[in-house]
Amino acid sequence: MIALKRGLARLAYSTLLRGLTPLLLARLFWRARREPPYGQAIGERLGFGAPTKPGALWLHAVSLGETRAAEPLIQALRAARPGLRLLLTHGTATGRETGAALLRAGDAQRWLPFDTPGAVRRFLRRHRPAIGVLMETEVWPNLQAEALAAGVPMVLANARLSDKSLRKSLRLDALMRPAVEALSTALAQTEDDARRLREAGARDVQVCGNIKFDLRPDPALLTRGRHWRVAAAGRPIVLAASWREGEDEPLLQAWAAMLAQSDPSARRPVLALVPRHPQRFDEVAALVQAAGLTLSRRSSWGEGDAAVPDAAAQADVWLGDSMREMPAYYALADVALLGGSFAPLGGQNLIEAAACGCPVVMGPHTFNFADAAQLAEAQSAARRVPAIGNGVALAVAQAGDVSAHAQASAAALAYAAAHQGASERMAAILLKQARWPG
Repeated sequence: MIALKRGLARLAYSTLLRGLTPLLLARLFWRARREPPYGQAIGERLGFGAPTKPGALWLHAVSLGETRAAEPLIQALRAARPGLRLLLTHGTATGRETGAALLRAGDAQRWLPFDTPGAVRRFLRRHRPAIGVLMETEVWPNLQAEALAAGVPMVLANARLSDKSLRKSLRLDALMRPAVEALSTALAQTEDDARRLREAGARDVQVCGNIKFDLRPDPALLTRGRHWRVAAAGRPIVLAASWREGEDEPLLQAWAAMLAQSDPSARRPVLALVPRHPQRFDEVAALVQAAGLTLSRRSSWGEGDAAVPDAAAQADVWLGDSMREMPAYYALADVALLGGSFAPLGGQNLIEAAACGCPVVMGPHTFNFADAAQLAEAQSAARRVPAIGNGVALAVAQAGDVSAHAQASAAALAYAAAHQGASERMAAILLKQARWPG
């Protein structure tokens, strides 16, 4: 009876997804109007595209965050197995653009196919990987079933599962449990993640830590941010990092109110606002101006470490409308407000901020990174507030206090350094489980 229920659930899911495929393709073409990469290599979404030599390590990183997090794992894999060939797949344009920088000769990059049986089978036949590695949360029913049938071990690396996601998985138990059970191994970030993964159906779960602690900020980007900082002439700088839709207007209202109430003789703080998604750069710029705040855009500063223009030095808000420069923004700032945590979105990764020595002020919603956030708070690398107004007040106060900032920055660096090593642990397990040709 259980097997029948599961079979019917996957059949219904597959039938629905096949029916939705034309709409999914239309949505890609629609998105390509603003982000052209979505219109490229459309056949790969259906499992077509040029085949690759069998035996690569296939790693799927759906978007920007997962792709950046995969970098230390990829480095550890290459160090342990020289000559490793990588097949890197993504679901978003930002993920694919970022992943291109991780490729070497002999590697390949593709879109992950839609999760229909036919598309997944075509993908697996064309590439025949030695192992599949899914980053963090990506588990797909047909992908898992077809990989199991093809003899491709699938591992969920840097795995995390929130209570909210667990409840959703349990509601779809007939569909999702077989997919989770089909994992060869789940390499969990924390004991709590491991417990939830087992409850969702994972058979073999090992706690390895979080590979995001192994990310090393690019020294050149840190230097760039310090160069930009000079232009502020001692003004405190608060960074709104990876800011999400729905958080902009409350932030800008709170910032404008703070400026209106501040001492005119004191140094006027700068808000460096970096949206999470590049397609929102123009929208956020318009919101800044609508709030009555003066604006300077990073895109107007020139390339590399070019100095901030004189006009920008007087602006209320610096808009970070660039890609792959987050370490520079963290080096620029005295303190960061954590995007996604002031609306019920689960928060963004705060580990990168800590690795750059930038202390964090976070809101109440950090369920996507609950353990990392709790550890950071316990080790004084982050502080939590109930609302964005409180966050602005605390961040400005901390940014303007040299001693408090120095202590918080040191705590952030210590927190980041204390939890490293997950990449090497995961790489060893992955290489052992792979079914290499010959």
